[in-house]
Amino acid sequence: MTSSDRSAGPDSIIGILGGGQLGRMLALAGARLGLRCQVYAPEPESPAFDVVRRITEADYSDEVALARFAEDVDIVTYEFENVPDKAANFLSSRLSVRPGPKALSVSQDRVVEKTFARECGLGVPDFEPVDSVEDLTRALERLGRPAVLKTRRFGYDGKGQVVVRQGDSPETAFAAIGRQPAILEAFVPFEREISVLIVRGVDGEIRHYDPVENVHRGGILRTSTVPATIDVGLSAKAALMGTVLAEKLDYVGVLAVELFVTREKTLLLNEMAPRVHNSGHWTEAACHCSQFENHMRAVAGLPLGSTERHSDAVMQNLIGQDVENWRRLAAEEGAVLHLYGKRDQRDGRKMGHVTRLSPLTRS
Repeated sequence: MTSSDRSAGPDSIIGILGGGQLGRMLALAGARLGLRCQVYAPEPESPAFDVVRRITEADYSDEVALARFAEDVDIVTYEFENVPDKAANFLSSRLSVRPGPKALSVSQDRVVEKTFARECGLGVPDFEPVDSVEDLTRALERLGRPAVLKTRRFGYDGKGQVVVRQGDSPETAFAAIGRQPAILEAFVPFEREISVLIVRGVDGEIRHYDPVENVHRGGILRTSTVPATIDVGLSAKAALMGTVLAEKLDYVGVLAVELFVTREKTLLLNEMAPRVHNSGHWTEAACHCSQFENHMRAVAGLPLGSTERHSDAVMQNLIGQDVENWRRLAAEEGAVLHLYGKRDQRDGRKMGHVTRLSPLTRS
């Protein structure tokens, strides 16, 4: 059965690759639209398993399980960008995978991602590919110090990266990231970090949510605040950068674009994520149609919903022991609490989030 034979609309069965909190929130949003969801994930007791019609617990390399999954669902999407290329291509040969495999292949490799963005005419930090200590030494000579060394693949929440400062040994820095293929990025003296969420439908319609200002500690997002403290011109430019990427990728769904605001008030792409994003969780409480619902609308071929916000918001991640304050947060006026149902509380693990609302202002 080809992708053109499969149904789309509110009766569709949506397959979600990945069973974390993002998959859980996608399934919950889809249910409001009459969409039924099936989650494919290798990890037992994944948070999304609690809220879907059916689960497939199998490895992404298991083609028998993938084929059975493809027969069970109408359309496939995913909640994380590290879905193996082989699995995505296997499924896309049988039915629609939205966003398409091209978005995965571009975003999974930081050198490919930065090169693609630059070819799209977007600003990026200067960078060099690094495959050895010798490569790193040469790259440091050109880009200077400090500089940020990151693995090309699989890094998230600050993992797989190290800042190389004056006096640091290239050998030690390369060992710190496991001697993996890497990228060295010039250090950006930015004023703030922002992100913008773009949603694109199957018909090419594009909408965007207001940019948010993000604060990270230890490589993990702590808060996202909307409106961001940027002017209207920068806000429009951020949305345009996201739009360019979505159109060049022929993208369907929500695309997150993380940006640096430099001291010169220019925007540089930090990275993109081809999925719903932590910095967009505020939309669940402060918008008429959340990022999760809009992603599911796009994937199922439904009309896109409004991206307007009705309130200002500050979203705070609940990390590790933060979640133990759930009772106080649940009683707090103007706060919207969302817990992810994770059974294992660990330091650095995202256990939920709380969004605090206030009257609407415009950036």
